[in-house]
Amino acid sequence: MNAANKKKLRAEAHSLKPVVMIGQSGLTDAVLAELELALNTHELLKVKIRAEREDRKLITEKICANSGAELIQSIGQIAVIYRLNPNK
Repeated sequence: MNAANKKKLRAEAHSLKPVVMIGQSGLTDAVLAELELALNTHELLKVKIRAEREDRKLITEKICANSGAELIQSIGQIAVIYRLNPNK
């Protein structure tokens, strides 16, 4: 994805609320299943990750690897991810 598309998606994500929150238990199979449903429905998501900085980075990488989504932006505990839904 090029920089112009990422910029457009960051602007769209600005008004969104986090759809999925990852807490103490970390990235579980249930969370991955919920992310899959949310990505199929919305394409562009905010995910709140309640963990330390290094752990947040690892969790974000695992989310993107497992779901096929692309990281658009990560600020603090919020990660914005995008995956095109070909059925929409």
